[in-house]
Amino acid sequence: MRRIPPLNAVKAFEAAGRLLSFTKAGQELNVTHGAVSRQVATLEEWLGVALFHRVNSQLILTEAGSLFLAEIGAALDKIALAAIQAANEVASVQLVVNAPPTFVLRWLIPRLATFQRKNLGVKLRLTTSVAPVDFSRGEYTVAIRGAVEPMPGIYSCAFLTERILPVCHPDLMEKFQFSSPEDLANQTLLSYSTEPYSWHDWFATVGAPDVRPAAMLNFEQMYFALQAAEEGLGLALIPYFMVVDEVAAGRLCTPFGVLGMRTRKYFANVKPGSTPNSAIDAFCNWLMQEGENTTALCDELLDPYLDTNADG
Repeated sequence: MRRIPPLNAVKAFEAAGRLLSFTKAGQELNVTHGAVSRQVATLEEWLGVALFHRVNSQLILTEAGSLFLAEIGAALDKIALAAIQAANEVASVQLVVNAPPTFVLRWLIPRLATFQRKNLGVKLRLTTSVAPVDFSRGEYTVAIRGAVEPMPGIYSCAFLTERILPVCHPDLMEKFQFSSPEDLANQTLLSYSTEPYSWHDWFATVGAPDVRPAAMLNFEQMYFALQAAEEGLGLALIPYFMVVDEVAAGRLCTPFGVLGMRTRKYFANVKPGSTPNSAIDAFCNWLMQEGENTTALCDELLDPYLDTNADG
């Protein structure tokens, strides 16, 4: 027989650990922050360990809390996906969505459960690609892409602000105390073939075009460069919304703030000639709400830097 902790308490802790806030977790779960706090206390009592330090009204994960969060986050994602698949078996409307793979893995999938709970009649099928959108060849109804401008001539819904800037493991920052772009001459920089903003572009933007890193590690997809950054292998230019939870939890940092930051939008592009229906409307409205929430969290964490000059 499985020894499983109270699932409501697990859900409350996962939200609080991811957002590092009982108040924000309560808003996400539609309960009060006090209810979240009580659920977390119940879980800590059940486990027999503290999951948070409460320091100056801020939540900081303990070592046990960080380890537990990593495991249950993945487990809850699997449960959410299983629920989506089960619901799709009886769904009556199919919506095919195409998006870049790292975006799907890091942003879309962790949030899909909220869409599915409210739209059980929508059969959602996800496909991935970074190729230019071609509705004449692609078998999808909605294509999500990052871009400076919307696609012309079609319904294109902007739902998320993307800010691309350097990130690294906090250990690198602590060890080398980066203070200027020139400090990166002794570092390993991470890049990926699908990046919209290269290190060459970044150095040119910050007025240091002649800086040459000690080494470059090149990857096919953003996902691998991001994983390498999380492992402390070097610095990567990553869309901030992809790592905002890791930055909030102290697992990644932005050593130069918003210096040289490049900004663009993520758009949901709807196939021309698609019959207007509630599934498309519901999905686009849901994207805008989730995008607004994510952008607000990014704004909050970047606020100390946003009064400095940044590209975009």
